[in-house]
Amino acid sequence: MGKKPFVRSREPVMAALIICTALSSGVSALVKKDDIESSLNVIQEVSAQSLGSLCVTEQFRSLTVPIDTLRFESARQKADLAATLLQDLGVAHHNGLQDAISKNILVSDPAVLAARVLAINATNGQLINCAWWQKQGLEMGGPKKVPETVMEAGRRPSADYPWYEDADSSPGLRSPKFIESPPNVSYRGWWTYPYYSCSARRWLMSYSVPIPPPGRRGLKGFLSLDVDISHLQVDQCESGPLTPTNALSIFHGSHKCHNLTTECIFKSAAQVPSWSRGRYECRCRDGYFSTHHGGVFNGTLVEVAWEEHVENSSDTWETIFQCQACAPGCHFCTDPSPCLATFHWPFRITLLSISIFCVFCTLVLNCFMFKHRKLKVFKVASPIFLSITLLGCAFMYLEMGAIFPVLDTYFCIATKWTRHLGFCVTYTALLMKTWRVSLTYRVKSAHKVKLTDKQLLQWMVPILLIMLIYLGTWTLSDTPTAEEIMDNKGLRFKQCVYNWWDHSLAIGEVLFLAWGIRVCYNVRNAESLYNEARLISYAIYNIAIVNILMIAFHLFIFPRAGPDIKYFLGFVRTQLSTTTTIALVFGPKIIRVLSGQGDQWDNRARSRGVTASFSLNGIGLVPEDTPDLFQENEELKEEIQKLAAQIEFMKIVHMEINNRHVKPKAGGYFTTLNTPLAVQSPLAKQLGGKPGEEL
Repeated sequence: MGKKPFVRSREPVMAALIICTALSSGVSALVKKDDIESSLNVIQEVSAQSLGSLCVTEQFRSLTVPIDTLRFESARQKADLAATLLQDLGVAHHNGLQDAISKNILVSDPAVLAARVLAINATNGQLINCAWWQKQGLEMGGPKKVPETVMEAGRRPSADYPWYEDADSSPGLRSPKFIESPPNVSYRGWWTYPYYSCSARRWLMSYSVPIPPPGRRGLKGFLSLDVDISHLQVDQCESGPLTPTNALSIFHGSHKCHNLTTECIFKSAAQVPSWSRGRYECRCRDGYFSTHHGGVFNGTLVEVAWEEHVENSSDTWETIFQCQACAPGCHFCTDPSPCLATFHWPFRITLLSISIFCVFCTLVLNCFMFKHRKLKVFKVASPIFLSITLLGCAFMYLEMGAIFPVLDTYFCIATKWTRHLGFCVTYTALLMKTWRVSLTYRVKSAHKVKLTDKQLLQWMVPILLIMLIYLGTWTLSDTPTAEEIMDNKGLRFKQCVYNWWDHSLAIGEVLFLAWGIRVCYNVRNAESLYNEARLISYAIYNIAIVNILMIAFHLFIFPRAGPDIKYFLGFVRTQLSTTTTIALVFGPKIIRVLSGQGDQWDNRARSRGVTASFSLNGIGLVPEDTPDLFQENEELKEEIQKLAAQIEFMKIVHMEINNRHVKPKAGGYFTTLNTPLAVQSPLAKQLGGKPGEEL
């Protein structure tokens, strides 16, 4: 019975709101913003005690923004219950009931400051009775009944009261004094907008419930209660995890900080009134700085500067209270000083161009070797292993391209793969050739050890497979990333992370280098055609020394070097290890080919007793499936010549010892100076003569 007028009066208002929102949401949002600004101005006047006409000619000042009333749901339910009780029992015959309800039911709620029940004549509108109780505070002993003289005798309450609206002019009690109820909820009464009461010196909200008479005549009632909301806080910052639980959400986002460069920080200081404007600080965001006020601006000053900005009377809001962007890459800064290390791009491009040129040269060299692969100088050195060596060198050169730009995850992956895989391919190919020489050189039996390229590849493939599995597992399980480090000037730049994957692989490579050095040491006295074994040993020694020195440079001499210095050290390491290896292994061969001696045997090595058999077996040939008859004939001829020379030598020496008067025969064994097997007579040695001279 009492709910129908409320619902009936609410429908047109809700319909109007829906239509207004559908037609122009931007206009409604603008109006709401204006309402918030006007409400903030009222709050500022009250908090600054610049009340003007307030509390002089008027005792109340209402805001135009609603607040959440669900926190006062208990008080509202008590008011609805009391209104229902008074409506059922009647207001006219239960004068004492009004006092009991006001004092014991309504004012007893902790949130309620005052409660009143009015009995009004439904015919002439005269005030018959008023039960008004007000809480004076715990120190005053509880609620106190306000004298009825607060209202003029026989007259209805003044329309200036925020909690009262004449039911004759507004039957549904829907006036600008009251806010909309939550959607899908039917209240018996209406909540007022927040208002400041001069008598109470507090911010209040009132809940008013009309009590219709049983018929057309009789007494109609009016119940109202005041809720103290002074403890709520006006938080103008955005809602976040640090937002107080008692903050008024309607004012969120109404601060005047520059959202792009500063952030709003709510101040919950006890000395600052809860209801005050500018109760926040504007702090420079990460990556921004200000030379004014240490980058922390008082919200009250920002509000004043904003008003001057709107009035075009000052540019303080734009110049003083706006932070500036830090230098690129700075997370925190207090001035425009740089935080990132600068890259000297022309210098880096020059080094990269040299490395790319070296890659191109390795490809050209590979094609050159393939074209002349049948020449003895390349054939005895195993062309397949020479090609693998060049492939590994190309990978090592490509590392300079991987570490050229500002490093990220993808370039760090490329860095790890090019560095370690290139080293493994190059070093393993050289080591396999040297290991074959070592095995052949150390054979002490008459049986000749035969290690073909195919057999060496079978040993090389597992080593490369282990490296591939390790790098693949590393990439998938713990993908290499870039981290920021500082140089000696405190400037940051990115470098690939070094963790236990790098350390484990470094230990394995050091052990691998140690084994290679041991193999090279074992073949230090071995003779080979074109001095192949010794040059490869020098290359392996060089790789080990360069890598150890570069590690020492990075860890001890330049631990906090800048990006350009580190790039230069990487270039030096690549050139000293890779380019030197190519020069040692391929330089003499290319010189012999260009001078037209690529298909001639190394007579100097063969004069020291290095046969084609030893050289071809030790240094390696292309894998053989069928015996090479020409090779076998050459080996047999050499062995027969050696044996014949030794027999002749022993026979002549024996004859000269027993017949000292016999002179060497002209054109004999001891006078053939141009043959590689020519020797001097022992008797001639004793007399100091030359071969062929008469004794």
